[in-house]
Amino acid sequence: MECLAVSRLPDGVDWAYEVKLDGYRAVTINSNGGLSLYSKNHKSFDRQYPYIIEALSDLPENTVIDGEVVALDDRGRPDFNLLQHSRSQASRICYFVFDLLIYENRDLTRLPFVQRRRIMSSVLKFRSPSIRIVQHFETSAEEMVRAVRQQGLEGVIAKRKDSRYEAGKRSGSWAKYRLNRGQELVIGGYMPGAHGVDSIIVGYYRGKELVYIARVRNGFVPATRRQVFAKLQPLLAPHCPFVNLPEKHKGRWGDGRFLAISLL
Repeated sequence: MECLAVSRLPDGVDWAYEVKLDGYRAVTINSNGGLSLYSKNHKSFDRQYPYIIEALSDLPENTVIDGEVVALDDRGRPDFNLLQHSRSQASRICYFVFDLLIYENRDLTRLPFVQRRRIMSSVLKFRSPSIRIVQHFETSAEEMVRAVRQQGLEGVIAKRKDSRYEAGKRSGSWAKYRLNRGQELVIGGYMPGAHGVDSIIVGYYRGKELVYIARVRNGFVPATRRQVFAKLQPLLAPHCPFVNLPEKHKGRWGDGRFLAISLL
């Protein structure tokens, strides 16, 4: 189930709130004794986060949960940059569970959100501190935003208390509100596509190191993709400028093109 981005957080007694986490969305399935962790694009996270799989050993069989893989900084706040160094920062990485979809072969997706939460809180018990249940708050939108801003967190997730779990949909029953946070990004590469540029690879400078953040595909029309492609060709370089580009194997980045850039 997807969150709808909103410019104003929905308010009222029909809504509950969670802190917006800055990590990788992941669904965990325990089927016939085999645990698997999947991204929202249905790619396996098992090899990337084996310690999370091990920590989830308490998950009952034939159970499915929804959550997010998050790296925590020294103050206990989500830090997406730390998540890029998953191997060296393994002790900082946790899996936050926020929904229970199937429990011991019983489909719960048609139950209201608050009922799923009550069942989840009563039946899911994890011994590992790496697995955590997301706390939800029944307060006003104003109070929630104020508290999140004071803690320097990314934003707020609002969920209708009576909402069913609508897999793959962005109905508005779940909404995400980002606080005003800005970051100047640098284009360090791109992925080619049928119209020139399929996506751009962006990051930011930390000292003299260029730190990878994400790939961006949205906002381009075919004409713009061709224009950007032409402008980037004189800047091509033989080496990757990012210090932390994940998964450099051919499956993901083998067709990528990188740019010669410098710190201004």
